[in-house]
Amino acid sequence: MEVINTSGRRKTSVARIYMTPGQGNITINGKDIKAYFPSEVLQTIVNQPLKTLDSIGKYDIKANLKGGGVSGQAEALRLAIAKALVVENAESKSALRKEGFVTRDPRMVERKKFGKRKARRSFQFSKR
Repeated sequence: MEVINTSGRRKTSVARIYMTPGQGNITINGKDIKAYFPSEVLQTIVNQPLKTLDSIGKYDIKANLKGGGVSGQAEALRLAIAKALVVENAESKSALRKEGFVTRDPRMVERKKFGKRKARRSFQFSKR
C-alpha cells in the first residue's frame, strides 16, 4: 500500500490527509494531534473511524487543515480518515457508514439577510 490521499469537509473547514502504514502518528499542520487538539473530545472525534475498525496504531496520518473552527476541523478530519480507510479496504465501508462517518454533513451557517439583525432575528419592534 502506498500513500492514500483524501479530503474531507465540514462547515467551512477542509482537511486533506496523506495516510501511510506506520505506528499511528497523526500530524496536523506540522504539529502532533495532542498539541493541535488539546481537548480529549476532539481527539476522540478524529480517532472514531480508526477505533471502529480497530486500526489505531496501524497508519501514520499527515493532515493539512484549513478554515473554520476546531470542531469543524475535527469532523472534517474524521471524514477524510474514513474515506481513506474505505479506499484502503472497500469492505469496511458498511461498518463506517453504519456509524455515519462516510456521509458529509451538509449543514452550513445561514447567511445574514438585509433588514435583519442576523439570518432570521429581527430588530426589536417598538409599537410606540
